Amino acid sequence: MTSQTTIDKPGPGDGVPSGSAPARGLRGHPWVTLVTVAVGVMMVALDGTIVAIANPAIQNDLGASLADVQWITNAYFLALAVALITAGKLGDRFGHRQTFLIGVAGFAVSSGAIGLSSSIGAVIVFRVFQGLFGALLMPAALGLLRATFPAEKLNMAIGIWGMVIGASTAGGPILGGVLVEHVNWQSVFFINVPVGVLAVVLGVLILLDHRAENRPRSFDVLGIVLLSASMFALVWALIKAPEWGWGSGQTWLYIIGSVVGFALFSFWETKVREPLIPLAMFRSVPLSAGVVLMVLMAIAFMGGLFFVTFYLQNVHGMSPVDAGLHLLPLTAMMIVASPLAGAAITKVGPRIPLAGGMTCTAIAMYGISTLQTDSGSGVMSLWFALLGLGLAPVMVGATEVIVGNAPMELSGVAGGLQQAAMQIGGSLGTAVLGAVMASKVDSDLAGNWADAGLPELSPAQAHQASEAVQVGVAPVPPGTPAEIAGKISDVAHDTFISGMSLASLVAAGVAVVAVAVAFLTKRGDNAEAGAGMGHI
Repeated sequence: MTSQTTIDKPGPGDGVPSGSAPARGLRGHPWVTLVTVAVGVMMVALDGTIVAIANPAIQNDLGASLADVQWITNAYFLALAVALITAGKLGDRFGHRQTFLIGVAGFAVSSGAIGLSSSIGAVIVFRVFQGLFGALLMPAALGLLRATFPAEKLNMAIGIWGMVIGASTAGGPILGGVLVEHVNWQSVFFINVPVGVLAVVLGVLILLDHRAENRPRSFDVLGIVLLSASMFALVWALIKAPEWGWGSGQTWLYIIGSVVGFALFSFWETKVREPLIPLAMFRSVPLSAGVVLMVLMAIAFMGGLFFVTFYLQNVHGMSPVDAGLHLLPLTAMMIVASPLAGAAITKVGPRIPLAGGMTCTAIAMYGISTLQTDSGSGVMSLWFALLGLGLAPVMVGATEVIVGNAPMELSGVAGGLQQAAMQIGGSLGTAVLGAVMASKVDSDLAGNWADAGLPELSPAQAHQASEAVQVGVAPVPPGTPAEIAGKISDVAHDTFISGMSLASLVAAGVAVVAVAVAFLTKRGDNAEAGAGMGHI
């Protein structure tokens, strides 16, 4: 099989065709390359959810509001989403090895800076830097796999890669719980420093550079600005809408601005010689469906998980470790199901596994909507396990659909699209479902409070109580008699449950839409463009 890539030899020198110069020893070996990029990718995926379990501790230690806590998550997702496609283009232009190493090193340094931060503002700022550096390494990892593995092995490699992302994403709350309970919330970020050092060392020793012969030679600067501004305006509007109001002029100003920005970006991409995203890519219905599917999956998963952690800790009163352990069925199912999904997709194609996965996800989110304040561990485990079973084939299959349907010289852009879709979906999920939660709590709290016979709250007290209830905390003033405190706790937890239930139902509806989208996917037409290197 002929390859269109060139690679750097172990020493300095010019690239040679990958098909004619197989790597010697471990350097450039496909499976060792997979292990190396997995270490770096693990950090980014882990940080997408490990912080969720630390949010209550961060909120308490730094005196953060719900909006602040959401920004700890949203700033990371937003920076990733805005920069991923541009970062993928950098990898296509300068080589995925270089962008991967810079991304890993920067991510580790930013993580250490967060651990040293003493204010919520500093945490959020360095989360942005984490996201920017994470954006460099994620598409680079996919680009390296695409260039290293031959077509007949690529699905299995992506399956294992998806398993690492899925296991890290789902395992974040468990590791985070152990660290928060037995060390402190700062250790959640400090742990990335030694992992980053290991990834850099392995990357220097193992990775070879792969560049397509017809790779881009210039940068679409205006395209980068337009796309980044449009993405930011859209997500900013969704995040701020609960505060500004969905009907306010500010909210719609940003939404309209994002629509105009996307329209200008699309027009410009048809005029520039080397566009950031060649719009011809989206003539591929499977590729477009894969991108949409990743967005919908992430909305349901990330948005739903955000409130589950507060449910476990603040409503059930679990410790961070116990909360993480209760999510173990989700983690375990993703670890088991991801490589199996890769094998199934290789055998029967992506449509059936993807549709089946999103069906399981929809059922699981509906099940989570039925949880009550006294729901047992068995019931929770059932729905969490089903969620993991549903997510695994989507993580693997949508990646193969997007990357496999893109030309080799745009593998970085395709990897950026895949990850941007997931991160935008995660940010949208947190924002939209957060807005659903806030609206439901605001709607129900006053009535539930009055029905319990509790003293009427002033407008300022009602606002403070609503913010507390949105994260499952009972707003009990110090010195409150036990009987009154019990009533306040009951009202707070019941109201939180009603909000979480509605948000979970919305997530289930999103997953149902994704089932239909899954039937538009098919196996990648360009998978044969991968490398034909030996040592497999």
